[in-house]
Amino acid sequence: MIGSDLAAFAALLPMRGRLAGLDVGTKTIGIALCDAMWTIASPAETIRRTKFSVDRAILRDLAAKQQVKGLVIGLPLNLDGSDSPRTQSVRAFARNLVDMALPTLLWDERWSTAAVTRTLIAADASRARRAELVDKMAAAYILQGAIDALASAHS
Repeated sequence: MIGSDLAAFAALLPMRGRLAGLDVGTKTIGIALCDAMWTIASPAETIRRTKFSVDRAILRDLAAKQQVKGLVIGLPLNLDGSDSPRTQSVRAFARNLVDMALPTLLWDERWSTAAVTRTLIAADASRARRAELVDKMAAAYILQGAIDALASAHS
């Protein structure tokens, strides 16, 4: 299952279990993980994109090692909520992960990178440090939004 319906995604998950958040860019993929009780999302790593088969193998290995039960992939919508070429690229990326057999939620990420960048600037992080952290922190921001919504739906 790949989609934007939170209830349908939640119905496919066991009562809790670790989720992975992905911020899929053209050059990198930021990855975050949450605890099994959906309390907090934490930045995990950033992988440099190469061939899709390599990227998928890295994600599959991480999902197996971390016992991931579902994926939350940031969907870069336009400000008005419409699709862009980037949105279509992320949807295609998600479809190509279908063989991982994990429920996949496409989550609106319109403000994630901007919010994370503002936080890093406020923390006086250098430009180089921001570049190093922004993708995995954006993945954590995306994942946190989704687990907060899931927790509310399960309450």
